[in-house]
Amino acid sequence: MTPNSAEVGTDFDRKMMRRCIALAKKAAGQTAPNPMVGAVVVKDGEIIGEGFHPGAGKPHAEVFALREAGEAAKDATIYVSLEPCNHYGRTPPCSLAVVKAGLARVVVGMVDPDPRVSGGGLKTLRDAGIEVITGVEEAACRQLNEGFIHRILQKQPFGILKYAMTLDGKIATTTGHSAWITHQETRNRVHALRSVCDAVIVGGNTVRLDNPHLTTHGTTPHNPLRVVVSQKLDFPLDRHLWDVAIAPTVILTKAEANPETQDFLRNQGVEIVHLDLVTPKTVMAYLYERGCLQVLWECGGTLAAQAITEGAVQRMMAFIAPKIIGGKNAPTPVGDLGLTLMDEALTLEQIQFQQLGQDFLIEGLLTPKLFHDQ
Repeated sequence: MTPNSAEVGTDFDRKMMRRCIALAKKAAGQTAPNPMVGAVVVKDGEIIGEGFHPGAGKPHAEVFALREAGEAAKDATIYVSLEPCNHYGRTPPCSLAVVKAGLARVVVGMVDPDPRVSGGGLKTLRDAGIEVITGVEEAACRQLNEGFIHRILQKQPFGILKYAMTLDGKIATTTGHSAWITHQETRNRVHALRSVCDAVIVGGNTVRLDNPHLTTHGTTPHNPLRVVVSQKLDFPLDRHLWDVAIAPTVILTKAEANPETQDFLRNQGVEIVHLDLVTPKTVMAYLYERGCLQVLWECGGTLAAQAITEGAVQRMMAFIAPKIIGGKNAPTPVGDLGLTLMDEALTLEQIQFQQLGQDFLIEGLLTPKLFHDQ
């Protein structure tokens, strides 16, 4: 029987791995297409070096930690949240750097999820006579990099569908007015969520009705790529998204859609990308090629339903305000999924519940379901 990850290693091992995770999070939203990784070098019970991977093309976490430790790294222990790489990419293999430093012990949070290389770094370390322990705080390490794992195994970014709704399930009034459903504490949480995503996606109705900024509003320096999905490109010309001084905007549309508006937006610095089919599936394929790990769907109900149907959503995040708005035709967060029986309903796994001031957040992983058009 495989032991629970919380039981692997000593209490000190688990404490150091949690430190690795905290370090890794310092680069949240900035490492794509690479994972977030933290490393700590320990000798005689004291931390002598630590580091994290700041972004693609830059040194890995182990390199920073070993540099700080210097010659004292000999016979020490290194903790790292992800298996040290074993291949030459933009940087040399970290497994060889660990061997060269003369470390006696390596404690790893999780094995590399890529089946082509999984375990290769561990084998290099063990072949060099280094003691290797794996699976320390594994569940937390996997959660840290759920976007990276999904990208590697499924060849598409990890999709999060976020929406704010009233207690009676409305995302706007019957007139389309939606500012503000939730309170400031919840909006701050959404800004933080955007900061750890590589892209945030909306459809045309959201652009027209809400005129969103889709930024972190200064809470962090990192803003995601703002993605607008549109078939017709029938937008007002005074939207916040056309100001690319703060954050870049890309529009995914058809080549023949509204040439005049395309010219205007290009002159504003907005990137226009043509797709033969403009669907959530093709959008995710494009963002995968662009290197995205984790993307946030902040769209209306129609596009949200399409994203769910086409397998573009893996996590749901519902922010619920204790308000009642009513309205027979007031929009709801998810449009028609083609389901007619309650036992066909999609369900969530690994559910988490959190209170944010006066509002509530319910989130979980969406149980995969096969739809007829896939």
